[in-house]
Amino acid sequence: MNSTEIIKQAEKDLREQFEIVDEIRDYNQEKVLNAFVENRVAPEHFYTVSGYGHDDMGREVLDKVFADVFKAEKAIARIHFASGTHTLACVLFGNLRPNDKLISVVGAPYDTMQEVIGVLGDDETREDSLIAHGIIYDEVPLKDNDVDFDGIEKSIDETVKMVLIQRSKGYSTRKSLQIETIEKICKIVKSKNPNCICFVDNCYGEFVDKKEPLEVGADIIAGSLIKNPGGGIVEAGGYIAGKAKYVDKAANRLTAPGIGSEGGAMFNQHRLIFQGLFMAPSVVSEAVKGAILAAKIFDEIGYDSSPKYNEKRTDIIQNITFNSPEPLEHFCRTIQSLSPVNGYVTPIPENIPGYEDKVIMAGGTFIEGSTIELSADGPMRPPYVAYMQGGLNYAHVKIALRKILEKVG
Repeated sequence: MNSTEIIKQAEKDLREQFEIVDEIRDYNQEKVLNAFVENRVAPEHFYTVSGYGHDDMGREVLDKVFADVFKAEKAIARIHFASGTHTLACVLFGNLRPNDKLISVVGAPYDTMQEVIGVLGDDETREDSLIAHGIIYDEVPLKDNDVDFDGIEKSIDETVKMVLIQRSKGYSTRKSLQIETIEKICKIVKSKNPNCICFVDNCYGEFVDKKEPLEVGADIIAGSLIKNPGGGIVEAGGYIAGKAKYVDKAANRLTAPGIGSEGGAMFNQHRLIFQGLFMAPSVVSEAVKGAILAAKIFDEIGYDSSPKYNEKRTDIIQNITFNSPEPLEHFCRTIQSLSPVNGYVTPIPENIPGYEDKVIMAGGTFIEGSTIELSADGPMRPPYVAYMQGGLNYAHVKIALRKILEKVG
C-alpha cells in the first residue's frame, strides 16, 4: 500500500478511538460554554485598561471563567507569565518558605523545573533556586519506570509542605499520569498529611480527559496558555487555578504583596484569551486524534512509540524512541519542513536555557514555542526520544505523517 492507503486504513481501524475523543471534546466544549454563559461574558470584557491595570472587568471575568472551567475556588490567567516554567515557579516560590519541604512524587521533574528547584544549573542559577532559598527538596524515584505508590506513602509525613505531581512525562519515558493516577496519589498524600499541598503541573493535559486534577483531590494546578488552554491563538501567558489561598500567594509572587491578582494591564489580550479558551476543547481533540494516528502509523513502520494507539490518553504528547541521534534529528527536520512557518529552516541540536543537554526542536509555529501547534523536540541523550505534540488541525498532522511514511518507504 502507498502512504495514502496506509493512512486511510489506519483511520478505519481508529474509528472507535476517534469516537471516544469526540465524546470528550463535546463534554468539555459544553463545560467551557457554560462557564462563558454563567459569567455573562460580553464585548465590554474584551476592552483593556492601561497603567496599573486597576478595575479591569475583563480580567476579573476571565479569571472567573477559568475558575469555573477547572472547578477552582479561584484562578488567574495572565499574559505576564513568561512560560509554563515561570507559572509553575510562581506557585512554588509563592507557597513555600525556608525550611518547608517539597517532594516530587513521580521521579525527577522536567529539565527546566530542576533548575528552578536547584538540582541542576550553573552556580548563578542555583543561587536563585528554591534550594538556595532554604527549601528542602526530595524525590520519590520511579519504580520500574512507573509511579511508586508505596514509596510515596513512605515519604509523606507532617514535615512535607507540598508535593509536585507532573502530569505529563516531560523528557522521560515514563507514562504520563492518568486522572485516576493523580487521584490515587492525592489520596495517599492526604491520608498521611491532610495539610500537604498537592500541586499538579497540568501542562499538555488540559481537556484531554473529562476531569481535571482539581476534581480529584489536587489543591492547585498550573499550565501554559501557549499549550492546550490557549487554543492555538493566545500569544503568551499562563494560568493558575485552585484553592484561593494558594492562588493568592502565587499571584503575590507574580506581582507583589498588596497587588496580587488585582493589578497588571493585559495589553488588549482579553479577547484572544477568551476566544482561545473557547476553542481549546476542539483544538485539543484535533491534536489528540493526530497523536493517535501517529501512534498507529509508528507501530506499523516498526518504531517503539508511546502511548499506543488504543491506550487511554491524558496529554497531547506522542513519543518515539530512536535509540540513536541521527534518526531523531532526521525526524525533527522532517516535521520542520512540513510546518506552515519557517518550513525552509533546518533545525540543529543546540543549547537552550533551562536544559542540561542539547535539544533539537522542530517548531514552525505561528506563536514561538507553542506546543499545541504541531511540533517535535527531544534532548540529545539516550535513548534519543522524539516528543511529538500538537496540531491545530488533524489534517495537518495527517499530511505530515503521510510525508514521513513516504520518506521511510
